[in-house]
Amino acid sequence: MKIASFNINGIKARADALLRWLDDAQPDVAVLQEIKSVDENFPREIFEQRGYNVETHGQKSFNGVAILSKLPLEDITRGLPGDDDDDQARWIEATVVGKKALRVCGLYLPNGNPAPGPKFDYKLAWMERLHRRAVELLKAEEPALMAGDYNVIPQAEDAKRPDAWREDALFRPESRAAFRKILNLGFTDAFRARTQGPGHYTFWDYQAGAWNRNDGIRIDHFLLTPQATDLLQDCRIDAEVRGHEKPSDHVPIWVDLEL
Repeated sequence: MKIASFNINGIKARADALLRWLDDAQPDVAVLQEIKSVDENFPREIFEQRGYNVETHGQKSFNGVAILSKLPLEDITRGLPGDDDDDQARWIEATVVGKKALRVCGLYLPNGNPAPGPKFDYKLAWMERLHRRAVELLKAEEPALMAGDYNVIPQAEDAKRPDAWREDALFRPESRAAFRKILNLGFTDAFRARTQGPGHYTFWDYQAGAWNRNDGIRIDHFLLTPQATDLLQDCRIDAEVRGHEKPSDHVPIWVDLEL
C-alpha cells in the first residue's frame, strides 16, 4: 500500500498540479495539508472520479487537511484532541481498510513564527497534544502512522544551510526536542529508516531561487508505530515535482507498506 503526504498550498491554486501527480504516482492513500478550503467547497468530485474516497477537515483560506483513499475509510475523526477551543483545522485521522487495518493520521503542525511569541507557544502546546495522541496510538498496538507537514527540521543535515534557520521556529531547540520526545516513544522516522545523509528535502521557498540552488529543508515526515514499521518497504521523496508547472513549495513524500 502506497501512502503519500503532500502539502499542496491551496487546492484552488494547485488542483491541476495535484491531479497530475496523483495520476502519475497512483498512491492508494494521500493525506493533504493546506487545502485552504471549507469542506463544502473542496472539489471532491475530481478525486472521486479517480476512485478516491474523500474526507476533509477544512477552514476558509487557511490550514485544512484531507485524506484521499482508494480503499474504504472508517472511524473518521477531525481535530487533534486536548483543546476544545482550538478551531484551527490541522488534524484528521481515519482507519484505512486493506488486507490489514491501518490508522492514518494526517497533520499540519503549526509553523510557530515569530519565535518566541504566542504563535510559538501555540506550536509547542500543539506538539504536547500530539505527544499525548501518539501515546494513545502506541497503546493500541496496531499499525498506525502520523504523516504530514510537521514544520520541524529534525537535524542540521535536514537543511542545506542550517545556520540560516537557527532562530526560526522550525529549527529552534524547543521544536526539535518536542519532535524527538515523540520519536523516542517508539516511533520510526520512515525516511531516515531508509535513507541517510544530507541533501534530502521536502520544501524549497519560492524566493531567491531556492529550488534552483537546492536550498531546501526536510519538514514533511512519516512517523510509524512499531507495527507499521514492521511493514515498511520503502519511503521516498518525489523531489522532481517541485520543478513542475505552478508547484507547491512542498513536494510529496510517500511510504510503501506491506498491507
